[in-house]
Amino acid sequence: MATKKPAEKPNVSAKELLGHYREMLLIRRFEEKAGQLYGMGLIGGFCHLYIGQEAVVVGLEAAAQEGDKRITSYRDHGHMLACGMDPKGVMAELTGREGGYSRGKGGSMHMFSKERHFYGGHGIVGAQVPLGAGLAFADKYLGNGRVTFAYFGDGAANQGQVYETYNMAELWLLPVVFVIENNQYAMGTSVKRSTKSASLWQRGAAYGIEGEEVDGMDVLAVKAAGERAVAHCRAGNGPYILEVKTYRYRGHSMSDPAKYRTREEVQKMKDERDPIEQVRQMLLTGNHATEDDLKLIDKEIKDIVSEAAEFAKDSPEPQLSELWTDIYA
Repeated sequence: MATKKPAEKPNVSAKELLGHYREMLLIRRFEEKAGQLYGMGLIGGFCHLYIGQEAVVVGLEAAAQEGDKRITSYRDHGHMLACGMDPKGVMAELTGREGGYSRGKGGSMHMFSKERHFYGGHGIVGAQVPLGAGLAFADKYLGNGRVTFAYFGDGAANQGQVYETYNMAELWLLPVVFVIENNQYAMGTSVKRSTKSASLWQRGAAYGIEGEEVDGMDVLAVKAAGERAVAHCRAGNGPYILEVKTYRYRGHSMSDPAKYRTREEVQKMKDERDPIEQVRQMLLTGNHATEDDLKLIDKEIKDIVSEAAEFAKDSPEPQLSELWTDIYA
């Protein structure tokens, strides 16, 4: 298997950089608000926050084209926002309200948007990977040139169905980008304790799948890698694996106190590698924006998130009759 040599990060315009900053900040502020609403009892069930991992989806969405699909696991709010889903509908779904994307019946882990080509949100670890290959199979059958991004974590990377999917995807040359969001902790287990592999993406070598490792705290590096991946897929060369090395600041879910890491480890990552702060410094040092410009963006984002929260609170709960819709029997 030929290993792709990562190219240098491309030059990026001030407009693009500001766009990345805004998108990552929207995810960060939205997730902070979701955490608050969970603490107030307005969000029930499970809630897995994406804080710290924002550069992954923002970078890859910058490499996607209209009509490309995405499917992921339960840590999915960032993916929804990055592909253009309305924060109001996402927050309303989190709170189980009628105005949500799945009319309040899917919650945090199971909402969909066919219009935005977002196919979940899946609660079973690794189950979305073969489904992602299925989406890619449909696109290949239709010959429409579309690519599917199938996201999963370092924990799911040890699931058997992932490797069955690798085999089929390469056998049939499916246009799917397997994105391993390696945030270094599968629930509470460090990746160092769960696998002896030096890397996760290189496991694709057994199936002839090309890929690479990416700095998932650098949105420009992620975008550049994403562009290489989709070009590979669109050219009819089959699947591609991106192992995106990232980090989550919060626990696995809102119920996780995350005592398996030291505060110093988390703080060091925030201080030295934060994806939003990196772009913020690029904007300021490159004279692409002033402190006042960025304060205005922050205020705009906070207003959008506050409006989404109010919309969710004001939206009614589903009618009891909804229990009998969208079911098979």
